[in-house]
Amino acid sequence: MKVVKFGGSSLSDSHQVRKVADIIKSDAERRIAVVSAPGKRFSEDTKVTDMLIALHANKTAGFDTGEAIDRIIDRFSSIINDLGIDQDLLDQYRTTLNNYLDDIKEEDRLLDALKSCGEDFNAQLLSAHLNKIGVEAEYMSPKDAGILVTDEPSNAQLIESSYERLNRLKDAPHVIVIPGFFGYSENNQIVTFPRGGSDITGAIVARGVEADLYENFTDVSFIYSAHPGLIDEPHAIKEITYREMRELSYAGFGVFHDEALAPVYKKKIPIMIRNTNDPEVEGTKIVSEREFIPEMPVIGISCDEGFTSITMNKYLMNREIGFTRRLLQILEDHCLSYEHIPSGIDNLSIILRSRQFEGNTKLEEVMADINDKLEPESMYVEDDLVLLVIVGEGMKEHIGIATKTTTALSDNGVNISMINQGASEISMMFAIALEDEEKALRAIYRNYFKEVKV
Repeated sequence: MKVVKFGGSSLSDSHQVRKVADIIKSDAERRIAVVSAPGKRFSEDTKVTDMLIALHANKTAGFDTGEAIDRIIDRFSSIINDLGIDQDLLDQYRTTLNNYLDDIKEEDRLLDALKSCGEDFNAQLLSAHLNKIGVEAEYMSPKDAGILVTDEPSNAQLIESSYERLNRLKDAPHVIVIPGFFGYSENNQIVTFPRGGSDITGAIVARGVEADLYENFTDVSFIYSAHPGLIDEPHAIKEITYREMRELSYAGFGVFHDEALAPVYKKKIPIMIRNTNDPEVEGTKIVSEREFIPEMPVIGISCDEGFTSITMNKYLMNREIGFTRRLLQILEDHCLSYEHIPSGIDNLSIILRSRQFEGNTKLEEVMADINDKLEPESMYVEDDLVLLVIVGEGMKEHIGIATKTTTALSDNGVNISMINQGASEISMMFAIALEDEEKALRAIYRNYFKEVKV
């Protein structure tokens, strides 16, 4: 049994919906489909989710919402008309939007309800189209499917008992189409997952029904070893482990959301990344374990922008009991999370995502607290840092990775602010300046993949 998830680009118009239906029809093992909202049809287009967010903005600002609703309905109308589906769906969509606008008074609750409509409406029309072409299918809301979540708007977390309810779906005699991105709380509120929500829903359903495979259809055939926009014809990864994918997703790989790995990781359900526009290609498979390829110790390289480091120096810091604990307490007091803490005997750096300091004075306040409570001899801040991460299960078996990488960077004039290797030894992080990002990525890629034929 397979659970299949289709992203926004896979369902952007009627032509894409037909492709999705054909993919489901072509394999009887594809029994449950999880869908996103319609994405962009072309580069200047607007995603349906963004249109729904704009509708919410109009409502909360006291502007007329009629035009915004018309744009949303027109987008779905173009799909429904081309597919020849019953027009009554459009009336249902309009009624749902107006009911939410009229009945939900809390702004954050209204935003979640409106955002959920993109996926919800798309699941209904896909189900209708499948039945029209002879594939028996049923639309099922997350509530009826049993996806119960915590009650924090825009930050839903699955309640574990949902898996038991989802398990009954594996015996359904027909295809089930479930909207991604949201669930229902115990008090019947619609609550959306964080970014990448449809990927999360797909993984949850795959684990719940104990699928043999979770197929994630998008607009690329493979996960690549580096960003195709920065590297010409990068190496296509055929197989990658959950741990490797998690490290790369964290560091900026946008194909698969890292939080969506957690449900299937626990049950070791493999994930196949596939291309809706080229479905015959067997894409990248994400597995619990893979064979080590000696000539390819590094599986992928990624860069992520937007980091700030705070470095403090203090003689005999390593002798001062509780120093790091007190530093972490300061961060907690200011509701800040950190990414890395490289350290020496007399110095320590803490790397944080810069967006936590936008529109506030938290950086200045944290610096003042550190000065007051930890009394460092000196302290300085570096902004606009990029984290370049190299990842590979084979790194721990391969001698000289750090030397090879730092040599490649220095030979290309890239200054390294700091280095940090994970305890698992499958990843190594280099903090570099923003202006060196592309140069560094290309240098490292040439070092590890120029001659790879695997």
